[in-house]
Amino acid sequence: MSAAAIEIRGLEKTFTLHVQGGVRLPVLRGVSLAVEPGECVVLADPSGAGKSTLLRAVYGNYLPQAGRILVRHRDGVVDMADAEPRAVLDVRRCTIGYVSQFLRVIPRVPTLEIVAEPLRPMGMALPEALERARRMLERLGIPERLWSLSPVTFSGGEQQRVNVARVFVGEYPILLLDEPTASLDAASRGIVVELIAEARARGAAVLGTVHDAHVRAAVATRVRMLADLEAA
Repeated sequence: MSAAAIEIRGLEKTFTLHVQGGVRLPVLRGVSLAVEPGECVVLADPSGAGKSTLLRAVYGNYLPQAGRILVRHRDGVVDMADAEPRAVLDVRRCTIGYVSQFLRVIPRVPTLEIVAEPLRPMGMALPEALERARRMLERLGIPERLWSLSPVTFSGGEQQRVNVARVFVGEYPILLLDEPTASLDAASRGIVVELIAEARARGAAVLGTVHDAHVRAAVATRVRMLADLEAA
């Protein structure tokens, strides 16, 4: 593997639609891509092209039919395409932060605990984790009166800010961002742009999807299309 934080080689993913007679839907067709530390590579394809599928494959949510997803983790490399579940969980715990398009949380767990939670498996003491979570929630404009409540009751924009907070608080070496500014107002989008810039400055490798052209221009060091990354 090169010095890349993520190196994707010949990745193929096909979905089988069982409710439609077993129709096979190819989504990723031999995608190859490398993302270096300090880069922000943004995929700019239209909806339905497979961008989110690629991110989920890198995170280990989807098992590809072929190809490799090499991720720098601790002092070595993990192939997320065929890693054991324990290895995938360790990568998620320490190396990859993933902002999905939807916040999935356990009801009744307070927002402050949800944001602090990723820091505990990294070895951070609870008081420090809670303090760092408070600072991140303040920065993203979540009022303190909401910190003791579950975000399941929040608006879409508030939920997305919690989603961003719980990932960026961890300072992961690799960030996967699936429309991180969706549902956000202009001020909140600006804060996310700042957080991405700070992550790059500390050497994080960022791979994401951003529909907002202004945000994309502000964060991307490279803009790529999946069609250009697929095998000829």
